[in-house]
Amino acid sequence: MRWSRYFLYTSKEDPAEAEAPSHRLLLKAGFIKQVSAGIYEILPAGWRVIKKIENIVRKEMDRSGAQELLLTVLNPAELWKETGRWESYGNELFRLKDRNGREYCLGPTHEEEITDLVRKFVHSYRQLPLLLYQIQVKFRDEKRPRFGLIRGREFIMKDAYSFDADEFSAMMSYENMKFAYDRIFKKLRLDVIMAQASVGQIGGSQSHEFIAFTDYGEAKVGYCENCGYAGNTEIISLPKPDPQEEEEKPMEKVHTPNVRTIEELSRFLNVHPSKILKAVLYIVNAKDPVMVLIRGDRDIDENKLEAVLGTENFRLADDKEVKDLLGTEKGFIGIFNLPEGVKVLWDNSLYGVKNMVVALNEPDYHYVNANPGRDFNYGKFVDVAQVVEGDPCPQCKSPLKVRKGLELGHIFLLGTRYSDPMKAYFTDPEGKEKPIIMGCYGIGISRVMAAIVEQHHDEKGIKWPTPVAPFEVAILCLNPSDQELAQVSEKLYLEAQEKGLEVIYDDREESAGFKFADADLVGFPYRIVVGKKIKEGKVEIQKRATGERFDVSVEEAINRVKEMVEEDKK
Repeated sequence: MRWSRYFLYTSKEDPAEAEAPSHRLLLKAGFIKQVSAGIYEILPAGWRVIKKIENIVRKEMDRSGAQELLLTVLNPAELWKETGRWESYGNELFRLKDRNGREYCLGPTHEEEITDLVRKFVHSYRQLPLLLYQIQVKFRDEKRPRFGLIRGREFIMKDAYSFDADEFSAMMSYENMKFAYDRIFKKLRLDVIMAQASVGQIGGSQSHEFIAFTDYGEAKVGYCENCGYAGNTEIISLPKPDPQEEEEKPMEKVHTPNVRTIEELSRFLNVHPSKILKAVLYIVNAKDPVMVLIRGDRDIDENKLEAVLGTENFRLADDKEVKDLLGTEKGFIGIFNLPEGVKVLWDNSLYGVKNMVVALNEPDYHYVNANPGRDFNYGKFVDVAQVVEGDPCPQCKSPLKVRKGLELGHIFLLGTRYSDPMKAYFTDPEGKEKPIIMGCYGIGISRVMAAIVEQHHDEKGIKWPTPVAPFEVAILCLNPSDQELAQVSEKLYLEAQEKGLEVIYDDREESAGFKFADADLVGFPYRIVVGKKIKEGKVEIQKRATGERFDVSVEEAINRVKEMVEEDKK
């Protein structure tokens, strides 16, 4: 491909809206183009990367015994109503009606449709086990689409589904997918950790996420270097601590004017944040006030809170609601003088505390040395605190490490979550009718492209691993108007094509510096620079990943690059 004819347009300016490196670089290097919030076009160079990712995934899925098919984007509501998810899935589900008033959704996932397909054809244990998969566009109406392809409303996904006759066989299918995913991410050159995870809206008895570490991921992983445990922090339980052994002091009311944050209060009273009782008021299902109480040095994990509340439909109360409900202002919300109808949840971190600083729903005042049992009574204890570095491992109690990451794959052991309500039954060897045992397995294909950039870039641009690069080698002719340079570049371009290399030839009438900057930005693994050294019969080979450069003769250049490319793909 000649760059002068290729639909690849780079930018020298950083896009103002991009925070994550992958978002910034994929836009700047011409791989994607935003249409609207959370919706992106994938341009030719980006599509080449996507297809390579898909082919790596496809090869491993086929190797695992899975069969590829293609389901519909438009799902009838009737299927989702059979499982109850039409009502429970939430606001992320894109719902619509046809001209006759029939209800549909744009598929965010396909458990219902694949179960409907299998129940029509599979009726005997002899037809099991079965493993089916597809690679398709999905749709979710994300509340906060951001970071480009990391969290979008339209995305490409591989989803697979297993169907088994018993629990043991289902677990074997689940383990089979674990191994397949491990191979996939290694071939994609991604550093990924497998972590226990919540089953969430999908359901089932267990699940694992495959997470790539990056500062711009939305998952947090707690992992133990002692025993090897890893889990999404939203499922890591933090138990009640031992009661504090401290003499109770007399409670006093203290004037705290304009002191609204935990940090300000800590400085004003010269107490550690752990001695402050933090109160947060939420509005649940648009009407129900719920106060969550937690130790001042802790923050609320709203994923945990969602599981406790049983709904995603909650938000922080606004200033007017705080005033109307409690008669106070944010920063002075507390457990004293609460009106009827406010539900209170106590985080485990507050168990057994002594001599706490507590707000009393009166602006500019706090109590100091408030103690449970004497000055206030506990209510229902829950675990809603964010897991932080140093919290105990749930398996061996050693201190956990905590890192942010990006969920790339998620597998679920579904059991009969879908087969039972949808009556996907089979007949066993004794002639008894039983529900099929299911599993489901997803990989975010377009998100993987972002993850690769997150883990493979520098200040100059992307550093694509060779197996997924849009082109394996770029030939840079530094002066196309020089006949000798142009002839050598053409010769190398044709030879690279003949020898099966994926090559792009930068024949543009641009400066050498411009071409080098573009090659660095777009991130081709190798480039052959045709410049002044041609007088000596030599060209320069440059390796993007390491910055290594060396001269070779024109005659051996393509063979050298081909050898390195083949080695990279092993």
